[in-house]
Amino acid sequence: METIEHRMVNINGITMHVAEKGQGPVVLFLHGFPELWYTWRHQILALASLGYRAVAPDLRGYGDTEAPASVAGYTCLHVVGDLIALIEELGEEQVFVVGHDWGAMIAWYLCLFRPDRVKAFVCLAVPFRPRNPKMKPVEAMKAFFGDDYYMCRFQEPGDIEAEIKHQGTREVLKKILTDLKPGPPCLPKGNAFGICPSTSITLPTWFSEEDLDYYTSKYDQKGFTGGLNYYRALDLNWELTAPWTGLQVKVPVKLIVGDLDMTYTTPGMKEYVHNGGFKRDVPFLEEVIVMEGVGHFINQERAGEINTYIYDFIRKF
Repeated sequence: METIEHRMVNINGITMHVAEKGQGPVVLFLHGFPELWYTWRHQILALASLGYRAVAPDLRGYGDTEAPASVAGYTCLHVVGDLIALIEELGEEQVFVVGHDWGAMIAWYLCLFRPDRVKAFVCLAVPFRPRNPKMKPVEAMKAFFGDDYYMCRFQEPGDIEAEIKHQGTREVLKKILTDLKPGPPCLPKGNAFGICPSTSITLPTWFSEEDLDYYTSKYDQKGFTGGLNYYRALDLNWELTAPWTGLQVKVPVKLIVGDLDMTYTTPGMKEYVHNGGFKRDVPFLEEVIVMEGVGHFINQERAGEINTYIYDFIRKF
């Protein structure tokens, strides 16, 4: 880990923290919620050893990267703007992209808006979601999954932050990162994360106390609002992306997902991925890999296998 280099760059009006290692073609790693560049620690070391320049930023609002105060500063246009500016700062015309969770969603926007800058995309956990021109996303999620659906619970500024503060950063992070409950996650008011003080959570083998210490220290410093603002900008993204309605994503793509992942087990997702809808929207989709017995944080749970899957795909280009 000490061989990974860290620096701050000024891009797109914000100061961004970037972790990187290696020389060669750039592989840009985009993390999700509630994560940091650190989620890619295994991939950075592996890809650097295979002849690539692995670059993992803290996205805006996270870790050591600047966090704009307004929800309106977290739209897909802002974040993709950050990535284009970062690619320019790296001196690259095109990069490979690997994205997980919100990082995958942002990567889909990057591929939609600027396919000329993406050689190929390895998507972890979150397939492409075509824009529904007839219904805003938060309204649609409330209709399908109810008010307690996690993305709906995240909408009110300060609400879920107060619950996190009450339960404690460390306990909340531990619960989120270790939960393997399939299906659409719901967060009931009062004890959104289902934390029981009398029951201790045992960390899985793939996530150490030291790893949890790092996450906790950064979220204690920064708070969760920056990451939550991505969810709060969902309807604004819907409004801004109207010009791209119905457009296909035309970059080479490989999807890797765990069969226990909350996204993959959400009603309708498996049918979309496997019955032709996904391929229709992403015509250059080359492969879908479903890993058995794996949850949402797939790049940490099965780091070695994910490293191999990434390398086997991008080496073709």
